[in-house]
Amino acid sequence: MGVDACLVALAYYLAFVLRFDAGIPDRYGDLMVDTVAFVVVAKLALFAAFGLYSKLWRFVDQTDFESIVKAVVVSSFVLIAGLFLLSLGASDPPRGVIALDFLLTLALVGGARFLVRAAVERPLRGPLVQRASNEVLIVGAGNGGQQVALELRRNPELSSAVIGFVDDDPRKRGMLVAGHRVHGTTDDLPRILDDSEPDEVVIAIPSAPGILRQKVVMACRRRDIPVRTLPTVFELLSRGPNLLRQVRDVQVEDVLGREPVRVELDRVGAYLRGRVVLVTGAGGSIGSELCRQIARVRPKKLVLVDHAENNLFEIRRQLEEERHFGATSAVLADCKDATRMAELFEEEKPSVVFHAAAYKHVGLMEENPVEAVRNNAVATRIVAAAAGETGVERFVLVSTDKAVSPATVMGASKALAEWAVEAAHNRYRGTRYASVRFGNVLGSSGSVVPIFRRQIAAGGPVTVTDEGMSRYFMTIPEAVQLIIRSGDLATGGEVFVLEMGDPVKIVDLARNMIRLSGKEPDVDIAIEFVGRRAGEKIHEELFEPGERPQPTPAEKILSAVRPRLDPGWVESAFARIEEVVYNGDAAGLAGAVTELSAERALAASEPPEPTSAPAG
Repeated sequence: MGVDACLVALAYYLAFVLRFDAGIPDRYGDLMVDTVAFVVVAKLALFAAFGLYSKLWRFVDQTDFESIVKAVVVSSFVLIAGLFLLSLGASDPPRGVIALDFLLTLALVGGARFLVRAAVERPLRGPLVQRASNEVLIVGAGNGGQQVALELRRNPELSSAVIGFVDDDPRKRGMLVAGHRVHGTTDDLPRILDDSEPDEVVIAIPSAPGILRQKVVMACRRRDIPVRTLPTVFELLSRGPNLLRQVRDVQVEDVLGREPVRVELDRVGAYLRGRVVLVTGAGGSIGSELCRQIARVRPKKLVLVDHAENNLFEIRRQLEEERHFGATSAVLADCKDATRMAELFEEEKPSVVFHAAAYKHVGLMEENPVEAVRNNAVATRIVAAAAGETGVERFVLVSTDKAVSPATVMGASKALAEWAVEAAHNRYRGTRYASVRFGNVLGSSGSVVPIFRRQIAAGGPVTVTDEGMSRYFMTIPEAVQLIIRSGDLATGGEVFVLEMGDPVKIVDLARNMIRLSGKEPDVDIAIEFVGRRAGEKIHEELFEPGERPQPTPAEKILSAVRPRLDPGWVESAFARIEEVVYNGDAAGLAGAVTELSAERALAASEPPEPTSAPAG
């Protein structure tokens, strides 16, 4: 404020000096002396009101310059009001003085701040400064790229220097951005890499599609240039503002070639705020991410249910220590225990339930069919019934695309789980039941990605079941965002299906992962085709043959319109399933599931007319 006071006074004085070439007349000199204190005090007060003293000068940016312009404009109007309308001086000043004072104040006040920033960002260096040990080429000359360049310049201990940008905006080509030239577009990247020979490339576009990231990675891998990337928009929001620390290695999900899903969680998850929310399987890969994202919208209480002690301990620790969310209740319980579930729901009285507890490993489920159906189907029926009995407002089942025309025990168990939720919807009309169906989730406990990573680390071979096999893929945070959004859309009985983009061939995924590790597929690491396991499909589907996709108000979420199952048939079907499950009869279970799948079409009737959402 002291510096600004001197600059404002200097601007006012120079306005008079520049206005009168032959010297300031006495009457205007007296006016200047009489009013300078008013001018300085009024302008400083307005500068403070516009927030000019709430930020260090070394960090000023375009937003601060806009605030400076607004403050100087308003202060000039106050000056006009004081000198002309209130007649604070002995006479009115010339109009040219007011105009010159505005321009000089803007130049001095704004210029001083940006000079300080320039001095901090570009410290004086002697003629013997050595070349940076790590030269960085930045892909993306937008806000993200400029911030990375600024952070590298501010941190000389990193020994990194920006040598330029690559950006697909043709207007930026050849221009200087943050003091560095834009050398061309990503189509020119091979030439730019050969000419500049950077030590590292940073992809600084948080919203970059996978195709662009893949193009950059492939060009750099051919030249043995390491690539790192800024996180996605969702990761940036989740992890905090320190941009440079978040630059990470490119991961397989970055190069899948599909557009990332973006959801305004604070808005679409608002229905959870101030409510008691219960998550089963809270320590699993999907359940734990559900808990982390739900904690962001600040529910009244988050009930974490899991039967694995270590997983439950870890997710509560993360929420309390890393997310600073302490309104949790960690419950060690098995969803297959009907008595325990009834007690839990009566005690906690949740408003919203996300049922994510499930077994996922297809091979293990084939070997343990009774336990697969007991945990994935019977337990779902138990939890859904407990929710209905206690008046839960919303119940969301996390399902899978393997429930569509199931060919494995795991798929059949999840199809039964969807039937259980539909039956609960018919029985408990006060609760909005819904299922959310989607494909493979990268990084989850049932994903192929961790297996490939281990095989690559061991030197190969990477085993792929079939050359033509493809799957839908989505990251865990993306899937969880859409699960939460589906809970808001639910009116009762829906099966929501997440748009997964185009399916990805497993062999292409394996090759991409090998290249990301710095190796070349079929040269450094072999790919071996081992044949399909029993029940595995070449291609997964998201809709049953009798289902019709229907759009919803939410982007990337469809509703599967299908014939309504007869409630009586569903009840009798589960009676048969539970009988063989509790008897431990694996052979009988396989026969019962086959018979029920065949009967399903006969038990279905026409879909009901759409009804309005239940109250609440």
